[in-house]
Amino acid sequence: MMARRGGKRIRMDDPPPEYEEQGDPPNESVSDGDSPNKRMTRLRARGGVRDKPPIIDDDEDDFFAPVVRKRKHPAPKKPPAERRERVERPRKEHVEKEQERIDIERDVTTDESSLYFIVRHSKLHIATIVEDWIEQYKQNRDSALIALMQFFINASGCKGKISEDMQHPMEHTAVIRKMTEEFDEESGEYPLIMPGQQWKKFKMNFCEFVHTLVKHCQYSIIYDQFLMDNVISLLTGLSDSQVRAFRHTATLAGENYDIFKGFRFRLFEIILAMKLMTALVDVALLVSNNFENAAKQYEAERVKSRDRRASDRLESLMAKRAELEENMDEIKNMLTYMFKSVFVHRYRDNLPDIRAICMAEIGVWMENYPQNFLDDSYLKYIGWTLHDKVGEVRLRCLQALLPLYDKEELKGKLELFTSKFKDRIVAMTLDKEFEVAVHAVKLVISILKIHPDILADKDCEIVYELVYSSHRGVAQAAAEFLNVRLFHLTADMEETKTKRGKLRLPNTPLIRDLVQFFIESELHEHGAYLVDSFIDNNPMVKDWECMTDLLLEEPGPNEEVLDNKQESTLIEIMVSSVKQSATGEAPVGRASNRKISLSAKELKAIQDEKIRLTEHFVITLPPLLEKYQADSEKLTNLLAVPQYFELDIYTTNRQEANLQALLDKISYIMTVHTDRDVLETCAKTLEYLCTEGSATYTRCDVARSNIIDNAVNKYKDAIDDWRNLIAGEELPNEDDIYNITISLKVVSILYSSHNLNPWNLFDSLFQDVEECQAKENPGRNLPNEALVYCIEACYFSISWGLYYVENQCESSQITEAVKELRSNLDKYMSACFELTRDGPTEQIQEAVSTLLDDCVRYKYTFDFKAYQSICDLLIIFSDQLTRNENPNVHTLQYKSTLDEQLVLNNFVQHYVFALRQEDVQDENRIMELHKKRNFLASYCKLVVYNIIPTKSAASMFKYYVKCYNEYGDIIKATLGKAREINKVNFALTLLLSLIAVFKDLQNQSENGTVSKNSHEFSDLKELAKRFALTFGFDAIKNREPVIALHRAGILFAVGDVPDDPVAAPTRLLFLEVLNEFNHKLLKQDKKVILNFLDRRLSPAMPSSRAEEWQPLVLYRNSLLHGETDQAPVTATKRAYARKRRGDHDEEDDEDDDEEENNDPDYRA
Repeated sequence: MMARRGGKRIRMDDPPPEYEEQGDPPNESVSDGDSPNKRMTRLRARGGVRDKPPIIDDDEDDFFAPVVRKRKHPAPKKPPAERRERVERPRKEHVEKEQERIDIERDVTTDESSLYFIVRHSKLHIATIVEDWIEQYKQNRDSALIALMQFFINASGCKGKISEDMQHPMEHTAVIRKMTEEFDEESGEYPLIMPGQQWKKFKMNFCEFVHTLVKHCQYSIIYDQFLMDNVISLLTGLSDSQVRAFRHTATLAGENYDIFKGFRFRLFEIILAMKLMTALVDVALLVSNNFENAAKQYEAERVKSRDRRASDRLESLMAKRAELEENMDEIKNMLTYMFKSVFVHRYRDNLPDIRAICMAEIGVWMENYPQNFLDDSYLKYIGWTLHDKVGEVRLRCLQALLPLYDKEELKGKLELFTSKFKDRIVAMTLDKEFEVAVHAVKLVISILKIHPDILADKDCEIVYELVYSSHRGVAQAAAEFLNVRLFHLTADMEETKTKRGKLRLPNTPLIRDLVQFFIESELHEHGAYLVDSFIDNNPMVKDWECMTDLLLEEPGPNEEVLDNKQESTLIEIMVSSVKQSATGEAPVGRASNRKISLSAKELKAIQDEKIRLTEHFVITLPPLLEKYQADSEKLTNLLAVPQYFELDIYTTNRQEANLQALLDKISYIMTVHTDRDVLETCAKTLEYLCTEGSATYTRCDVARSNIIDNAVNKYKDAIDDWRNLIAGEELPNEDDIYNITISLKVVSILYSSHNLNPWNLFDSLFQDVEECQAKENPGRNLPNEALVYCIEACYFSISWGLYYVENQCESSQITEAVKELRSNLDKYMSACFELTRDGPTEQIQEAVSTLLDDCVRYKYTFDFKAYQSICDLLIIFSDQLTRNENPNVHTLQYKSTLDEQLVLNNFVQHYVFALRQEDVQDENRIMELHKKRNFLASYCKLVVYNIIPTKSAASMFKYYVKCYNEYGDIIKATLGKAREINKVNFALTLLLSLIAVFKDLQNQSENGTVSKNSHEFSDLKELAKRFALTFGFDAIKNREPVIALHRAGILFAVGDVPDDPVAAPTRLLFLEVLNEFNHKLLKQDKKVILNFLDRRLSPAMPSSRAEEWQPLVLYRNSLLHGETDQAPVTATKRAYARKRRGDHDEEDDEDDDEEENNDPDYRA
C-alpha cells in the first residue's frame, strides 16, 4: 500500500467548506504574476525537485485555501512555421451542401493535414492514426509534438496555430495565453460540447485517441523524458492560462468573455488530463502485472540449484525487473504529479461538469488500480464531494463507489471510509434528485452486504420508508434493500403445518413478515405502492397460493393466528398484486420510466400471469367470499378479483360450477349488504362478467337480470309503501326511511354499470325529484340521501338512453326514442337547475359552522349532486351530437341559457370560493377540499370544452393567486385551454377578472378610492403579473389579444368621469394594473396604444405631477420605452373628457368597432 503523503493523519469527517456555503468562491489558483514559471522537467516529473508544489499535501483546516501559482510574462507571437505531416489526405464524407457549409463554419481548422482534421473527418481507425503519428515522432519528435499540441488546442475550440518558432523560446503557459486570444468571441460552442452525432463521435474519437496513444507508447516513447514531460507541462500551462483569462482583465465585457474562455480551457484541460491519467493507470496496471510476473520468474529461477540455474536468464530477469520497476516509478511519479497539479485543483472547481468528470475518472482509477488509488488519501475526495450542491456531481461520486463495494477483496480498504461517510450516504437516499437517491440506496445495499454491522436500525428505517416513494426506481431499490435485510429465505427456517397437517409453502414466513411490515409502517392506503416496489424483485408478492393458503387454512399448533388487521392487510396486498399482474400498470401517481406501449414479450408475460391467477382464483375465490361475507372491507377487495380474470378459463377448464358459485355469492351480497363500496364493486364485477362475446355471457346475463329484478321489486315495494303513508298523512318510521333509502341506493349503483331503462323507472324516480324541486310540501319529500340516489339514477337513465339511441335503437323507433329522451332531458335539467339555484345557502352555512362534525351533510346534499349532473350532461349533450350520422340525434343538443350559466357560476362562487376553510388539516377538511376541487373542475370543463362562454370564467380566474394553494393547478390548466379557444376573448376575460377585483376594492373603501399602497392592490398587481405570464413568449402570436386587453383596460380606467373638471378619473389607478402587460406589446404596438390613450384624453392634459395622475405618467412612460414624456399643456377644460361620437376620426371608429365585435359577450 502507498505511504500516506504529507505524513499526517487523514481527516475525512467534514466536507470542504465551499460545499456548505451557497456562494462558492472560484476554485482556481491565483498567480502573483511576479516570478517566472518553471518548465516541467523529467526530474520534476519524478518528484526529485519540488520548487513549489502545486498544492501542500496535508490535511489541516486550510487544505482548501487558494494556492499561489506563478506565471510568466507574455512573449511576442511569431508567424507560424509551415507544418509537415506524412499522413495521407483523408477521403471526405459525402454530406449535403448546407450541412457541409455549417460544419466548415463550426470547425476550428480546415487544415486537412492536421491531426484534428484527420480525427474529425477521416474514416481511418484511431489506432492507424496513432501509429502514423508515432512514426512521425520517431523521425522528428519536435514537429510531431507540435502537431499533437495543435490537436489539443484545436479540440478545445481555439483556432490559433502553434509553430516551432513559438514552441522553443516560449514557455507552454505563454503559448496557451497566446492561444486564448484566438478564441471565437461569437461562438458559445466548441468541439467537445457541440450537439450533434458527428461531434459526439469526435469526442469519443478524441478520448480513444488519447488512450490509444498512451497504450501504443507504453513500451518506449512514454519513458523518453520528452513526450510526457511536455504533455504534462501543457496541462499545467492550461491550468495557469485560465487564471489569467478571467483574473486579470480590465473591462466587464472582457471579464465575462475571458471567464467563458477560461471555462472552455478548464473543461478541455480536465477531459484531456483525466483521460490521459486513465490511460496511464491502464499502463501502470500492465507494468505492475509484468513486474509481478518478472519477480516470480526471477524468484523461481533464483531458488533453483546451482547446476540447474541459468545465470544469463537470471541476469536477464533481474534487468527486466529493474527496468519494470523503474518504469513503474516513472508512471507513478507522472500520476502523482498530474493528480496534484490538475485533480486536486479541479475536483472542487466552480464548474459542475469539471467536478463530475473528476469524480467519474477517480472512480475508474480506484477500480482499475486499487493497489495505488484505493487509499483513504484518495477516497476522501469522493467523500467530501458527496456534499456537492449539484446532483450530477453527487451521482458521479456514487457511481464511482458502487463498483468498489461490489468487490469482496476491497472491503478492507473501504472500512475507514465507510465509517466516516456512512451517515452522509444514508442521508443521500432522501436526495431530491431521484437518480442520486436510487444509486445511494444501491450503495447502502452494498455496504449492508460487506459491512452488515455498520448500519444502525435508524439507518435502515430511513431506507425502509422509501418503498412508498412516488418514484418507482427509488421504491424498487428500497425493496431490494429490504430483500437483503429481511425478506429472503434462509436455511434455518422451520417448516410449519396447518391444523389438518398440510405443509405450509416456503414463502409463508416472508408473507407474514411483509404483512407485519405494512401494518407497522402505518401507511395503510398505499398497499398498491408496496406491491409495486416488490413485484419485479421478489416472487413472494405473486405467490397467491401461499396467500390464500394463509387465509383459508386453519393455523397449526406452532403457528400464530392472523388477527383481523393482518387478514385485511394480506387481502389488500394480494388484490393489489393481482391487479398489477393482470394489467401491467403501476399505481397511479408513481413515476415510471417504463414505455407507454408494451412489447409483444411483455404482453405475453402479462397474459400468462392473467391465466395463472385466473386458474387459481376461480377455485379459491368462492370460499374466500364465503368466509369473509360479513366483512365489508375484505369483501370490497375480494370482489374486485374477478375483474382481472381470463373469462374463457371457466369453460376451457370446466369450472362452470365455480362460476355459478361466484354469481350466487354476488347476488347474496347485493341483497344483504348496504356498504356503498361493496355494492359498487359488485356492480362493476358483474359488468365485467357480462362482457358480450365471452363464453360466460349467457349464464352471467341471466344472473344479472335476476339481481336487477330483485332490486327493482324492492324499490317498487318501498316507494309504494312510502307514498301510501304520505297519502294517508302518516309519518314514515325509521324502517320505512331505511327501506326506501337502501332500495334506491342499490338501484342507483346498479344503474351506474347496467342499463335499467327496460324496467321503466325514470318516471317514478323523477317524480320525487320534481316534488323536491317544487317545494310545495317539504315534509312529504324523501330524505336527502334518498333524493341524491334519485338524482343519480335519473342521470344514469338519461345517459343510458343516449347510448341506446346512438348504438342500439332501430331506425324505425329512433324518432320516438329521441323525442322521449329529449323530454326527459329537458325536465330533468330544469329540475336540477332549480335545485342548484336554491343552494348552497343555509344548508351549507350550517354545515360549515359546525366544522363538518357531520360529514354526511355534505355527502348527501342533493343540490351538490344536481350541480354535478348538470355539468356532466352539458358535456354529454353538447354540440358533439351534431356530428352523429343520424340527424335525429342532432336535436338532442342542449344549449344552456345565460340564466342557467349564472346559476352554475353562483354555485361555484358561493361554495368553492366564498366558504374558505381554516388552515387546520384534519381528515374531514381534506375530504371537503377534494370535493370542492371536483366541483371547480366540473365547471372548468364547461369552459375548456367551450360549452359556456369564456367570459363566464372571469369570476373564477380572479382567485388564481388568492386560492393558488387549493385550486391553482386547476385554474392554470383552464387558463391555458381557454387561450386556445379564442385568444382575444381570453384576454378580455382576464381583464374582466382584474376589473372585478378592482371594483371590489373600490366598494370596500369608504370614499370609493383604492390605495395604491394597500396590500390588496399589491395582490391585484401580482394577479395581473401572473395573467401576463399566460400569454407565453411569442409576442407576435399574442399581438391582437394584448392590444385588445390594453384598449379595453384604458376605456375602463378613463371612463369614470368625476364631477371635478380638473380631477383625475377615479379609476385611473387601474392603469398601474394594466402596466403589468406592457412588456407583452411589440414596440410598434406601444405607439398605437399610446395614440389610443391620447385620443381618449383631451390633447391638453394637465401638466401637474400630482399623485392622482402618477398612474397615467407611469403607464405613458412605459409605452414610450422609458423616454421622458412630453409635458402637457395645462388644461382649460376637462382633461379626460371623451370626444363626442360625431368627432371620432375614422381610425378611432375602426378601433371601437373592432373592440366591440370581437365577441358579442364582451360588449360594454
